[in-house]
Amino acid sequence: MTQYVIGDIQGCLAELNRLLVELAFNPGKDTLWFTGDLVNRGPQSLQTLRLIYQNDGCMQTVLGNHDLHLLALHYGYGKIKRSDTISDILLAPDKNQLLGWLEQQPLMLQQHDFVMVHAGIWPEWSITQAQALAHEVENELHTSPADFFAQMYGNKPDCWHADLQGAERLRFITNVFTRMRALTKKGKLDFDYKSTLAQMPADLIAWFQADHRHNTDKTILFGHWSALGLYRGQNVICLDTGALWGGSLTALNLDDLSTTQIPSQTKLNLENI
Repeated sequence: MTQYVIGDIQGCLAELNRLLVELAFNPGKDTLWFTGDLVNRGPQSLQTLRLIYQNDGCMQTVLGNHDLHLLALHYGYGKIKRSDTISDILLAPDKNQLLGWLEQQPLMLQQHDFVMVHAGIWPEWSITQAQALAHEVENELHTSPADFFAQMYGNKPDCWHADLQGAERLRFITNVFTRMRALTKKGKLDFDYKSTLAQMPADLIAWFQADHRHNTDKTILFGHWSALGLYRGQNVICLDTGALWGGSLTALNLDDLSTTQIPSQTKLNLENI
């Protein structure tokens, strides 16, 4: 059995199918993890979601911000954006089946020395604490999804305090797992910066470069940051290599940490980010 981790697909089904052929993926033997953002902005979001749903026995995903956006729209919250490509899912005859499955997916997965999330883990959280906080959000999403999505959107609070409660606590945890890239030097979330490490302003740092991180005992696998690309260092591996923007779709073999990449045939206008 071989286990692979694949970066953000975002509806780029042609690239995913080509990658599975290149890997000689065997659904009866091999397994896949996805870093989230299965859907949105790419050309075949509905078909991508159906493929992974139908192979639930050998494919697992964590939730990304675009997956949560889709679910929020399903429950009547948020707004369709100009660059969204998920309306066909919301109109599909099997939408309840697909979205019922999607909302049961976790924010964090662990196996042996690896942890997978969509965007990152707050530097002050240990792996154990992060898993417990992920479960808090998952429990709310599973038991009161409409209430959760009614209060999910927003950039505040932007700093962690253990005494955060209610919607603010859930929103911060969700933003960390699904939207985080950069932090200010004062230790606050910055949602504006989306470019490369080399271009990062002096007053910002990547979340995984923060001093005194409490979660370096395992390798954290994540996506979300397409401008970062394939990155290894500081006990993290980023696997979002910009399939949506004309880059590539990347798979990581967890047995030997080798990577396989398929050049993308999809290229969206960066103004649609």
